[in-house]
Amino acid sequence: MCRHLAYLGPEEPLGRLLLEPGHSLYRQSWAPRRQRYGTVNADGFGVGWYAEADPVPARYRRMGPIWADPSFADLARVVRSGALLAAVRDATEGCAAGEASAAPFAAGRWLFSHNGAVAGWPRSVAELARALPPAELLSLEARTDSAIVWALVLNRLRAGDEGAQALADTVLEVAAAAPDSRLNLLLTDGRTITATAWGDTLWYLSQPGRYTVVASEPYDDDPQWQEVPDRTLLAATPTDVLLTPLKDLHDDLASAPHEEPST
Repeated sequence: MCRHLAYLGPEEPLGRLLLEPGHSLYRQSWAPRRQRYGTVNADGFGVGWYAEADPVPARYRRMGPIWADPSFADLARVVRSGALLAAVRDATEGCAAGEASAAPFAAGRWLFSHNGAVAGWPRSVAELARALPPAELLSLEARTDSAIVWALVLNRLRAGDEGAQALADTVLEVAAAAPDSRLNLLLTDGRTITATAWGDTLWYLSQPGRYTVVASEPYDDDPQWQEVPDRTLLAATPTDVLLTPLKDLHDDLASAPHEEPST
């Protein structure tokens, strides 16, 4: 569940992207047009954005619905950014409530969001969690499926993986451990956007050389919006969007030669 959006391009007021469009993320909190699971995204919201010359993003998150926070409209009217990630939340059953459970999650220069649900959580991913460093488990922001998925992604980023590899490997690993999970992930460092379509809708709007928007669903009726096929990895900058079937990535990993241990 949830709806999310990331943007790279010229500086814009946050409200121009999140509040003003006819089918904005704000409106999607109570009237999404293409959401396959759930109908209302009122369990929290958040936005993270980047200021010029500062690689570490700021965040504004709340535990209630976005429409109930008049302060956000003021903030969104005056704060400008050329890179952001925002989300409205429909909580997975059994997951913790509260501001800490609202995306985007953050670490260093990274912002992350998860649209979906991990099937059978938490038992289904207990073995994956055991592979994480204890300090990372103890540092989880919230007791949610999204938080553990973020920990798995972040562990790979800290090990040196690029964003696309970290998302792809995490999705394939979680999907193997918890079949029927919905794993639409969204990641940005303020310069690139990486996303997966796995079980729910994902779209992008791109004007090459100017801007790129990646979102759960279009925020307006511009005919240039393109739907991302299911089980696909998206990697984007303001100048380019690349789509790669996740199945191909899985096959490439499975067929890669493995060195035999020396004797």
